Amino acid sequence: MVVLVGTGRVMAEKPTQKNFRVVAENRRARFDFMIMDEIECGMVLVGSEVKSLRAGQASIVESYAAVEDGELWLINGSISPYSKSSAFNHDDRRKRKLLVRQRELAKLWSATKREGFTLVPMRLFFNHKGIAKLKIGIARGRKRVDKRQLQRRRDWQREQARLLRERG
Repeated sequence: MVVLVGTGRVMAEKPTQKNFRVVAENRRARFDFMIMDEIECGMVLVGSEVKSLRAGQASIVESYAAVEDGELWLINGSISPYSKSSAFNHDDRRKRKLLVRQRELAKLWSATKREGFTLVPMRLFFNHKGIAKLKIGIARGRKRVDKRQLQRRRDWQREQARLLRERG
């Protein structure tokens, strides 16, 4: 517990991030796309999907998000079937509904329809409360020239860091 001096108020300390765990990450997304904004969303999952996620059996590399009929969906995301659940298992690549606020959904819809952006899943994780979340990036695709420039810049920064380490 933290006491604020002069205010007479008592504040609780921030919870620790001990339950936070990344299940799947799309590392290629930052190279292929220019990320403008990120939004964290909840997911509608069945029990066997949650157990597979806790076992780390997921991939979001080939997936994307889309606004369809006023709802946000994760399409082509892979959560492997849970091995110990036989009769009531889930489909591997089914569409999964994503949960966002209405204002955020309107922002996502307008970005994808009017401005030519796309919705790219960045990271699938369990937050500090143990709830499965998906971080989506509002992104614009990079052209081949942009990718080459980005690679040159990263190589130069790596070279600079190596030279500074050696000299000093």
